[in-house]
Amino acid sequence: MANTAHELHPSVTAVEKDDLVIPIIDFGPFFSGTPSDKHAVALSITDAFKTSGFLYLKAHGIPPSVVSRVFASSARFFARPQSEKDSLGWTTPQSNRGYVAIGREKLATLDETEDIDIQRGSIPDLKETMEIGREGIDGLPNQWPDHIDDEGKDFKETMLSFFEMCKNLHRLIMSAIALGMNLPEHFFDGYVNDGDNNLRLLHYPPVRKQTFQSNPNQVRAGEHSDYGSVTLLFQDRHGGLQVRSPKGTFVDATPIADTIVVNAGDLLARWSNDTIKSTRHRVIEPPKPAGQDPENDSSETYPARYSVAYFCNPNTNKVIEALPGTWGDDIQVTKKYSDITTGDYLVQRLTATI
Repeated sequence: MANTAHELHPSVTAVEKDDLVIPIIDFGPFFSGTPSDKHAVALSITDAFKTSGFLYLKAHGIPPSVVSRVFASSARFFARPQSEKDSLGWTTPQSNRGYVAIGREKLATLDETEDIDIQRGSIPDLKETMEIGREGIDGLPNQWPDHIDDEGKDFKETMLSFFEMCKNLHRLIMSAIALGMNLPEHFFDGYVNDGDNNLRLLHYPPVRKQTFQSNPNQVRAGEHSDYGSVTLLFQDRHGGLQVRSPKGTFVDATPIADTIVVNAGDLLARWSNDTIKSTRHRVIEPPKPAGQDPENDSSETYPARYSVAYFCNPNTNKVIEALPGTWGDDIQVTKKYSDITTGDYLVQRLTATI
């Protein structure tokens, strides 16, 4: 029997534990393969989103040299004096642009804690971030350090270029999702062409190991799901990302060089009438290197960790309703959610965390 197109391009498994399977998917054939190749990649991506909600993407078209430059520029930004960073501070959920200091954000929703202010103060997330949105929105300016020095000007140039690269990759991933869900390839183009996305630079400062030992609830970023359609996560080599398995355990999503961790967000799950999963995840202390004896580890501090997340969203003014094929009398499934605009949904979610 002849192989199907999907079988011709099997994915490699990156994570397989406690019923959680996260594949590595080669995106190269989506750029240059035959229609059959392209459809196989699309099916692999949607299969991963329907099962684990996560995948690693390789051959994604963003050069390693660009990613290295972004990480280096991010590290220099976070090394600035606190007063400079604070002068570029985040203001409102509507804007979602600017610097967020350590401890300000707590990634827990209001239905998980009676008083989020108390929880934020007792076990704050050990990270600082810089939020960058689409340029040119009236009344919602990005908080660039370009007026401070030449490094600030380079930072702005680097991040704007990277933002556009990620925006283009987002569009292509959405095209793959469309094909994988039996929709026209360009179904989502009109939903994502504005690029109402959020580039988040993250710095997890060095932490004394005693901090985690003395407080078992301490994390670098609390358990959460992402809000938008998909997230592109670029990790450094230190690790710490964990994904919740179907068994309720947390499984390490170990960094793999030159790949992007891509996960589905809550709005895409809602859009797909829950045929796609938005899986909860967190960032904890880095895992022990393989073969290392904890008894012989004399270091007292975990090193700093940097990551870059590009949160992809539909255009702010677009109404999100259940996708064709995910509901209807023919499949005996009803719409689970009321229609909502992207902007209203994201503001609701951001208001609950900051």
